[in-house]
Amino acid sequence: MSRRTPALIAAAVLLPLALTACSTPEGDEPTGNKAAAKSDGFPYTVTNCGVTTTYKAPPKRVVTMNQHVTEIMLELGLTKSLVGTAYLDDKVLPKYAEDYASVPVIAKEYPSYEQVLASNPDFVYGGYSSAFTAGDGRGREAFRKAGIETRLNTESCAEADTPMETLYEEIREVGRTFGVTDRAEAWIKQAKADNAATAEKLKDLKALPVFVYDSGDKTAFTAGGKGIGNELITRAGGTNIFADLDKSFGDASWENVVARKPEAIVIYDYGATTVAQKKKRLLDDPALADVPAIKNKRFAVMPLSDAVLGVRVPAAVEKLAAQLHPAATTS
Repeated sequence: MSRRTPALIAAAVLLPLALTACSTPEGDEPTGNKAAAKSDGFPYTVTNCGVTTTYKAPPKRVVTMNQHVTEIMLELGLTKSLVGTAYLDDKVLPKYAEDYASVPVIAKEYPSYEQVLASNPDFVYGGYSSAFTAGDGRGREAFRKAGIETRLNTESCAEADTPMETLYEEIREVGRTFGVTDRAEAWIKQAKADNAATAEKLKDLKALPVFVYDSGDKTAFTAGGKGIGNELITRAGGTNIFADLDKSFGDASWENVVARKPEAIVIYDYGATTVAQKKKRLLDDPALADVPAIKNKRFAVMPLSDAVLGVRVPAAVEKLAAQLHPAATTS
């Protein structure tokens, strides 16, 4: 998959870069005022995917790589902190369109190390582990040596079995890092309420066996049992037939798809291959003819950005539930 294993520009020569001066969230107090910094929650120390960082004040110049982390920044009202962004899987949500349009797009996919440095950031936020591929010159240590702090979305390193809690913690830690704790906690409170409302609608329903079709021909690239994608299916009233795959994404044989008899197929919508093309590939495959979901042409569709650890997830649960159980969720 190009978004996870892209063909990227070769590593650039590391260039030292001084950190841009930082201030408190509102910019009213100098960073040297320790009392003011502490009253705003700084210094703040956090360990993210094995990297421990202490922030004396919020980062001021941020580059984001991957759509879901860009949308986290926009949702938390941090547009003015963004000096560059890269790598969309699909369109940003309409509510973010105006803010997103104000941020320079520094690369269609992953930028080179030099392209990132050209934006003069003091912080880089990556969505997938491939955002910080050391072999391509963008390792987290390389940025640190240049005086630039980093964060990796914790879906790439979390080992917990409760990805929704991981999402809440991701939002909470980003909120703390940027001095907008109140905004983060307000989002978490609303997300929990939305998830509870969807759960209430589905509480008496039998879970539907679901196969996720991301892509693939010789094998099926699908959602495994790790990560928010699997929990999203469960919360939407489904059972992921490949929940025993010990990763967020992975390959499965078509023979296993047939053997596990999914009653619905969730298609991830992104990239150059359209949903219609993916449906046709599945419907035209004679080996899948006896799969219940194929026989009944029972499909659901999700943008890829709905199925990764970002602010879309609570609404995505509700949208998927409406596709899998329309009678129960119509009210």
